Amino acid sequence: MSCWMPGCPALSMCRGLAALPISCLERAKDLKSRLGILLHKPELGHKTGSSSKLQLGSRRRDSSREVLEWRESFDQLLKSKSGVNAFHTFLKTEFSEENLDFWLACEDFKKTRSKTKLASKANRIFEEFVQNEAPREVNIDHETREITRKNLSGATSACFNEAQAKTRTLMEKDSYPRFLKSASYQDMSRQAASRGTSKRSHT
Repeated sequence: MSCWMPGCPALSMCRGLAALPISCLERAKDLKSRLGILLHKPELGHKTGSSSKLQLGSRRRDSSREVLEWRESFDQLLKSKSGVNAFHTFLKTEFSEENLDFWLACEDFKKTRSKTKLASKANRIFEEFVQNEAPREVNIDHETREITRKNLSGATSACFNEAQAKTRTLMEKDSYPRFLKSASYQDMSRQAASRGTSKRSHT
């Protein structure tokens, strides 16, 4: 804006700016630049927040799919860490969690590489779950119990295989169907199905 008339406000402003030291003008430019960056920051934060929500939504979809897969087979349930936890919680309500605990102990036992540890672990598992009147005795027949006892004399990673298989079959045929019909699992599967339906309606 230019003005030749005396007393023009624009002319006074131009003269005022011209009279300012160069360092003041540079500071003003720097301040303007910083303000511009600050004004754009909320947008960046919004984008980051959106990304976090997408990741959270993805995790929820994964867990929903997992919950629904538990009813496909007992194997699917045992493959899922959260599935095992949910099943364990259910077994506690029936006072039969020792079956799953024994199965998990056997799975851990198979990973043992040291022969010394193998023997001590085998004895501990036998005393806790297998022998007659064990503190957490599992429901297996006398013949399987005796086979397992004999296996302890030369403990290998396979010495509980038969007892573990019998316990697994018992859970699959008895506890697992009841778990699928339980109020807790029905509620979880309804929520999972609802999230799945919601996802499809938004796509």
